[in-house]
Amino acid sequence: MARRAWWVVFVLLVWILVAAGTVSAQSPTRKIIMFRDGVDEAAKGEVVRQFGGKPLKQLGLVNATVAEISQASTSALVGSQMVVGIEDDIRLREDVVGNPPVLSPDRRQGGGKGGPGQSGEATPWGVEQIRAPEAWRFSEGGVKVAILDSGIDLSHPDLKVAGGVNEIEPGKSYNDDRGHGTHVAGIVAALANGRGIVGVAPDARLYAVKVIDKNGEVWVSDVIDGLQWSVTNGMRVANMSFGSSQDSRALRRAVTRAYSAGLLMVASAGNAGPTPNSVHYPAAYPEVLAVSALDRSDHIAPWSSVGPQIALAAPGVDIYSTYLGGGYATLSGTSMAAPHVTGVAALRLRLHPDESPADVAEALKKSADRLPGLTSDQQGAGRVDALGAVTRR
Repeated sequence: MARRAWWVVFVLLVWILVAAGTVSAQSPTRKIIMFRDGVDEAAKGEVVRQFGGKPLKQLGLVNATVAEISQASTSALVGSQMVVGIEDDIRLREDVVGNPPVLSPDRRQGGGKGGPGQSGEATPWGVEQIRAPEAWRFSEGGVKVAILDSGIDLSHPDLKVAGGVNEIEPGKSYNDDRGHGTHVAGIVAALANGRGIVGVAPDARLYAVKVIDKNGEVWVSDVIDGLQWSVTNGMRVANMSFGSSQDSRALRRAVTRAYSAGLLMVASAGNAGPTPNSVHYPAAYPEVLAVSALDRSDHIAPWSSVGPQIALAAPGVDIYSTYLGGGYATLSGTSMAAPHVTGVAALRLRLHPDESPADVAEALKKSADRLPGLTSDQQGAGRVDALGAVTRR
């Protein structure tokens, strides 16, 4: 009798597991469905619906549809001649170390000297380290820069936002609700206005492309939309301070097309170090400038991702910059290193507006300061040098 009871329990457990697997296969998940070039939006939507999917939005840059669709339907849809690939709409995350940030009401605690002739303005140590103040004699970077992030604090007195878009909730505000994007924006282009701090390229035209949610995460599809918006609206540089260890064919396709359209992309390498070959995507793509993080002593940060994809190194430890509510904060991460390079790219492009992304990347690499004691996997071509970048022919 006991043996029979055990057998009944076993059969029930097997049935439960099979049922759970069936439900899982039938439950819709968020996918990016890439179509062959030439398939129009109406046809894409109709195909997805025919296979039981629910279209959420179109990704024009990669000719794809984002949809909620079951695994069973996905498997069937793969066989369609119009489809070239289907993948999960994965989540990426901001590359900042530690939470919450170190907030400071003292707007002179930048860790550097006074700003450009302004006694009430601090120059953060990272801005000084890369010789940005010396570069301002030649350029302050008056080009369009897209900050693909959590938005920017639109009322911050030390930032001037020229425009933007909310890709998470289209049509709604691109104001920052997390702080990460505002911090990144300040590193790139805090104003030389006699207060707070000054950024690497204080005259750059900032655009807030809101893709990171209030939890610090971002859908790949929203990044693709952000790159599309950047291309359409004539951005010259895009900063992406987020990443994932998981590759995405759709994101790679978007990066390649944005690059071909003339958009220079700079991304944080990730905070997965010191493990070798730990650079995250999108920084790991060859079209993107991957940036590792340095401390004040030009040592590689112990958590900074490293690998052969690293293009440049920049300050990323204890970086003081703008934050929510008109305030300031200190943060660390390759998230903070990337915008130093973005700012230098803006300085270069102001003087050489006809240069392609490849031209600018080459100029930044060839003018970088090679740091002794660090490998190429740690620093790439070296620490970015603003003065060298703007004076290089």
